[in-house]
Amino acid sequence: MLKAGMARADITPPKGFTLEGYPHYPRYNEGAHDPLYATCMYLADGEEVAMVALDLLFFSKKYIEAVRKVAEDECGIPAGNIMISCTHTHSGPMTSGAIDSDSLEEGRVPDEKYIAFLIRTIADIIKEAKENCFAARFGAGTAVCGADSGIGGNRRTPGGPHDPLVSVMAVKDMNDNVRGIFVNYTLHPTFIHEWSNVCTADYPCYLKLQLEEMESGAIVGFTQGTSGNQSSRYYRQGESYDEAERVGRTLGLAAHSVIEKCEWQDTLVIKTARKSVDIEIRDFGTEEELRARIAQEEARYKELYAKYGDSKNRDEYYLWQNANLKLLGSEDQLAYILLQNRGIKIPMLEEETPTEVLLIRLGEVLVVGLPGELFVEYGIYIKGMVRFGMTVVHELSGCLPGYVYTPESLVTGGYETDASMLAEDFGMKLVSTAIELSKTIR
Repeated sequence: MLKAGMARADITPPKGFTLEGYPHYPRYNEGAHDPLYATCMYLADGEEVAMVALDLLFFSKKYIEAVRKVAEDECGIPAGNIMISCTHTHSGPMTSGAIDSDSLEEGRVPDEKYIAFLIRTIADIIKEAKENCFAARFGAGTAVCGADSGIGGNRRTPGGPHDPLVSVMAVKDMNDNVRGIFVNYTLHPTFIHEWSNVCTADYPCYLKLQLEEMESGAIVGFTQGTSGNQSSRYYRQGESYDEAERVGRTLGLAAHSVIEKCEWQDTLVIKTARKSVDIEIRDFGTEEELRARIAQEEARYKELYAKYGDSKNRDEYYLWQNANLKLLGSEDQLAYILLQNRGIKIPMLEEETPTEVLLIRLGEVLVVGLPGELFVEYGIYIKGMVRFGMTVVHELSGCLPGYVYTPESLVTGGYETDASMLAEDFGMKLVSTAIELSKTIR
C-alpha cells in the first residue's frame, strides 16, 4: 500500500542578504513580501522517494549532496532517491557559486551560516515527511494554460516554442482529504524585477495560495519546467505583484481542475535511475574578437536607448532592452576569458561537474530531474520521446554554468546563448541520457 508524507519549512533569509537574480543590479533584502519555503513530498510503496522544491534561484550540487547524506543517515532514504530542485525565484538569497562577472570579481560566496541552516532544515522536512506519512492515494494529470491565456510563452521569439502544460501530482489520505500537491509549470518567475528589495517567490507564491485556499490543510510545492527561454516578457500586463497574483492564481485554478478530475490509486510502482554527466564547455574565441563585438553591440544599444529609452510603447521598450541583454551576454563571455586568464575559478563550473540526471518513476508518471536552465525544446522533446503516460521535468535539480540552449538558437544569438559557457551539443547529451535512463525503469 502507498504511503505519503508532506512537510515544509520557512527558509526566508535575514534582512541584509543580497538578493540574487539580477546580477548587474545590487539589491539587499529589506524583508519578505511572502515567505520562501522548502517543501517535501515523500512517497513509499516498496521503494521510497522524496521530492523537494526550494524557493531559491539555484542550489549547488555540493549542498544537494550534503542534504542527501544527512537525510540518508537519519531516516534511511537512499541518497539517489532524493530529488531537490529550485523554483528559480529572482528575489532570494545566494545559494550557489557565482557565475556573473560582478560577483566573481568581488569574490562573493554564499553565507556559511545560512547554508548550514538550509542543509539542516531541508533534511529535517524530508525526515518529517517520512515520519508523519499516512496511507495515501496518488493522482496526477495535466491542464493547459499558456500564452493564449496571457500567462507566458517564448521570451526570445514571440509565438515561438512554448509548453503550456500545468502538471500536477497530488496525494489524498483515506478520508479523501487532499494532503499534498506538487505543481510543475514552465515559466520564469520574473514578474518582480530589480526594483524590488524584498524576498518573494514571485507568481508561485500565489499559485500555492490559490490551491491552499481551495484545499484546506494541503501543503503545496512548485517546481520549474524547462524555462530557459520562457518568460512573461511579451505576454504580461505589467511587472507587479498584481500581475504575479493574476498569473499565479490562474495557474492554481488550472491545477485544481486536474485534482477534480484525476483518478486516484493506492498502490504505485516506484523506481529510480540516475547517471553522472560531464559538463562540456564551449570556445568563446579570442579576447580581441570579443572586445570588437562588444563595441558594436554597445553602440547599437546606446543608439536604441537614445531613441526609445523613455518610450512607453512595449515594442519600442523591447528593442533597447533586448539589445542591452545581448550586450550583457557578450560582456559575460569576455569576463569568463579574463577571469580564467587571471587564474580565478568559476564556481558554477568547477563545483558542478560532473552533473547528474535523476529519474523517478511513479506508476505511469515519470519525473525527470535535470540540472540548470534548459530551453523548452528539450523538455518538450523528452515528454514526446519517453513511453510514459505523463512526464514532468524538474529543471534546476542542480546548477550549470549558463543556459542549456539549442544549436538553432546560436544563429540569432542573444543573452541566453552568449552568457552560457556550455557547448552547443550539451543539451542533447542531457536529453539522451534522460531518455536512455527512462528505458531502464520502464
